[in-house]
Amino acid sequence: TQDNVFAVLAGPVLGPFALLMSLAVLSSSAASLQSTFVGPARTLLAMGHYKALPARYASVSPRFRSPGSATVAAGAAAWVFFAVMRFVSDSVLSDTITALGMMVCFYYGITALACVWYFRREAFSDARSFLLRFLAPLLGGIMLVVTFITTAVDSIDPAFGSGSEIGGIGLVFLIGAGVIGLGAALMLIQRARQPEFFRGQTLRRHTPALNLDE
Repeated sequence: TQDNVFAVLAGPVLGPFALLMSLAVLSSSAASLQSTFVGPARTLLAMGHYKALPARYASVSPRFRSPGSATVAAGAAAWVFFAVMRFVSDSVLSDTITALGMMVCFYYGITALACVWYFRREAFSDARSFLLRFLAPLLGGIMLVVTFITTAVDSIDPAFGSGSEIGGIGLVFLIGAGVIGLGAALMLIQRARQPEFFRGQTLRRHTPALNLDE
């Protein structure tokens, strides 16, 4: 019953109210999807505002007071990704979840190392700065980078995930490396089109926070 334990237990436990179990699972799934969209949409909103992405992603719906274009873009990207990958493997969901670990190590790792570089002039001013702005992010970044490289190498073997492969290369590696590569390509395109953000002109140390009421 591991594929759908709730459906198996709903009848014996709830009797004529077994339908409530299905409604509860569906409601939980809907809430999970909504909460998942909050992060990407707000990220795209901020990136659009500071010109790391096209300006249309910075638009806020006057009716719902939410990042409309960013939300639609995040949903469309997720739908296209899942629809395409579904044709490649029946286990795309489990392989994607496994690949997420590699991607998390990548972006948290480079964020930690970027912290070290950003605060390099203040890192040795006092003990607190040394610990929180240099030593802790440096150690964390190194550990995450090592984990990322190890996972990337291991995931080349199809046995690392569900066993799905393309050309002998594991689907977990292809998903992780593919998403990171796609992000890098889009970054270079945006840098060529609107280089202000990448030159540090739109987001500085004392840049005012994004205000949704504007």
